[in-house]
Amino acid sequence: MDQKERMLKNLPYKAWLDGLTEERRACQEKLWAFNNLPPERWDERPALLKELLGGLGERSKLLPPLRCDYGYNIFLGEDVEINYNLTVLDVGRVRIGDRVLIAPNVSIYTAGHPIHPQSRRSGYEYGIDVSIGDDVWIGGSVTILPGVHIGSGTVIGGGSVVTKDIPPMVVAAGNPCRVLRPITEEDRDYYFQRRPFDVTDY
Repeated sequence: MDQKERMLKNLPYKAWLDGLTEERRACQEKLWAFNNLPPERWDERPALLKELLGGLGERSKLLPPLRCDYGYNIFLGEDVEINYNLTVLDVGRVRIGDRVLIAPNVSIYTAGHPIHPQSRRSGYEYGIDVSIGDDVWIGGSVTILPGVHIGSGTVIGGGSVVTKDIPPMVVAAGNPCRVLRPITEEDRDYYFQRRPFDVTDY
C-alpha cells in the first residue's frame, strides 16, 4: 500500500512520498485559476470547480477564495452555497450534503498530527473524513475538526469549534461546540430570534 492509499484509508501516511507533493502542486495551480478569475469571466467558475473538486452538485455555488490541499477529496451536494474564504484540509474526504449553507471564513480540517512529539518527528500525519448532512447551516468562522459528522438540518453558531459529532435538527454552538437546543416546528415562523415572518411564502 503506497502513501496515497494510506492517506485515503485514514491511516498514518507521509505527505511527501508517492506523488502527493505533485498532486498538491497541481491543486494549487487549479486554485490559482479559480481564485483569480476576473469578474467578467465568473461564468467559468462552475467548470473550474468541476475540474478541481471530487463532486459538484447542480446549482451549487462557491465564492472565492478557496483553499484546499487536493480538491478531489471534497464532494458538494446540490444547491450548496459557500461564502468567501473556505479552507479545507482535505487529506480525508469531506462530504457536504444538499442545500448546505456555509458562511465566510469557515475551516474544515480533516488533517492532524500525532500528539506525542516523538511520533510527530516521524513525519507521519493523518486525515479523518468529515461529513455534513443535508440542510445544514454553518455560521461564520466555524472550525470543524477531523472525524466530525454533523447531522441534517442542524445549525452551527458562528465562531464554534466543532470537535465531536453533532446530531440532526439542533442548534449547537461554542468552543467546544455543544448542543444548545432542538429545532422545533415553532422555529418555522421566525426569521431571526423572535422576529416573525411578515410574508407567507416561507
